[in-house]
This record gives sequence, C-alpha cells and structure tokens, in this order.
Amino acid sequence: MDLSTEYLGFKLPHPLVPGASPMGDDLDTVKRLEDAGAPAIVLRSLFEEQITQEQMAEVAFQDSRADSSPEATTYFPSPKVFVLDTDSYLNHLRQVKEAVSVPVFASLNGITPGGWLDYARQMEQAGADALELNVYRVATDLATSGAEIEAKTVEMVRQVKRTIKIPFAVKLSPFITAPAHFARQLDEAGAGGLVLFNRFYQPDINVDELAISPTLDLSDSSELLLRMHWMAILSTRVKASLAVTGGVHTALDVVKATMTGAHVTQMVSALLLNGPEYLGEVLVELQEWMTEHKWSSLAEMRGNMGLGKVPNPELYVRANYMVMLQSWRRTARG
Repeated sequence: MDLSTEYLGFKLPHPLVPGASPMGDDLDTVKRLEDAGAPAIVLRSLFEEQITQEQMAEVAFQDSRADSSPEATTYFPSPKVFVLDTDSYLNHLRQVKEAVSVPVFASLNGITPGGWLDYARQMEQAGADALELNVYRVATDLATSGAEIEAKTVEMVRQVKRTIKIPFAVKLSPFITAPAHFARQLDEAGAGGLVLFNRFYQPDINVDELAISPTLDLSDSSELLLRMHWMAILSTRVKASLAVTGGVHTALDVVKATMTGAHVTQMVSALLLNGPEYLGEVLVELQEWMTEHKWSSLAEMRGNMGLGKVPNPELYVRANYMVMLQSWRRTARG
C-alpha cells in the first residue's frame, strides 16, 4: 500500500503532518512526533508584531500607546505574550533540525509587506527546509478594501519568493470574498503551497468584569467541511501543493481531505488532545480503511471528489445550500 504524497517538493511517506502548535516548542515532544511517524514538523509562528517590536527601542513602543488602533500593525502587545523572542526562535529551529531527521518547516505570521519578512531568510539560514507564511488578519479599518488586503498579501508572497530559495506555503483565512481568484493570484506570485484554513480564535466577553477574555477551543471533525469544500474547488485549478488544517481528527477525515485534493492533512487539536502517539494510531487506521475498501494508494483517490470530477458539481456551489434549506423546511412542517 502506497500512502506517499508530494508536498512543496518533498516526497513524504504519508500526509499526516503535525501542524504549527506548542508541540514544536519541546524537543522531547518533537522527537515523540517523529517516533510516531510524523513525516515533517511545522513549528509555531514568529509574528510580525514581535519582530517589529524588537526592532524598535523599548521606550519608543512603551510610550506610543496613545496612537494605538484596532489594526495589529500599530499595536504592540507585551513581550510576555510571545513564547520565544526572535533569537530564541532561530536557535530553537536549529536545535529541532539537529534533533530530527524529517523536514522542519518554520512559520512567519503577519499581514504587511516589509523588512520583517527578511526573517524568512534567517529561518532558511537557520536550517528550515520550508516556510509557512501565515496571513491571519482581522480587518477593522473602514477605509481598507478587501482588494487592498489581498494585494498586500500577494506582495508579501512576491517579497518572500525573492528572499528565499526554500519552498513556502501560504496559510489562508476562509473569510475571503473570492477564494478561487485569490488562490490563483498567490499561485502566480510564487507560493509553492496553500494551507486551508486558519482557525480564528474569537475572544469572549466577561460581563461581570467588563473585560475581553481570550478563548481557545480545539477543533473537531465538523470543521473539516469548510476545508473540504474549498479544497474540492481549488484542487484542479492551481499548481500549488495543497494542505488541509483544522478538523483532521480521524483516518476518515484524512480520506475525505485527500479525496477533495489535499496533498497533506495537518493535525493539531487531535494531537494536543490525545498525545503525539495518536498520529501513529490514525496512520494504522488509515491503512486498515484503505485495505478494507480496496484502495492501493492515496494517489489514486486524490482529487476524485474534486469540483471537476464529481457528477453533480453544483452541490459544491449553491445547490447544497438550497437543498438543505428546502429539506429543513419540509422536515419542520412534517
């Protein structure tokens, strides 16, 4: 049975890759992930705000709170927010590279073109085999259009492409008006891969203390539906490698993601809940499922449920929406 896949130019023995998470912070945990069968490791992000903050004088950003705004680029959180400073991140990257034999992907997280992207080069020099460019943005400026935001992201991709020789993927938000068009722009700008999708962590409100409370809810398999939907739409229409992240918990999740076109299925919440060894359990279950259903390789199933290959592609567009609403109405009346 052949579970191999190709992602960002790497030939991987299977698609179950641990995504960016705190698991990459600890060398023992990283080794456990490799022992469990992880074909690559994605480290947590180094943030634009963090890099910019460290490049400014301490007094400058402490005294500049008066002109802070909702936009992340004009507000600097406390340094205590970040687990690793920039130097520590690069040193940790080197240590992880020495500790494991699988490819190690570094991660940069930001929203604007600029000098901070030079850290992509420093990550490459520190030994990163590839890079994940995470473009998590909450757009609050009433004067900034979606087209402007997308144009800045495309320019970031071009800048990174000029800066490094190692491959890189762009981790996208699902909240885009025209994801297919945007994906093509990123493809043409030089992104080697696309990761679908960022999980947005919305804060809650403490009504007693009148305070905003950060919240973290781990995913479940239901979150995979959005990823599969757009994976099926994009899989035959871009050259970039495609990865799913968010909602991959079981072998069946891996099968579904692969059938819609994924080359890699990143796991985070499932491993945080069940431990690094759970990756190996899912891998065994995947092999058993494929044997039972007489699949000899993932390659032969990859994309077979994509937009251009299913007999009823309209279900990926508006038909499913209409059918579900009409079915619900009939059920409610009955």
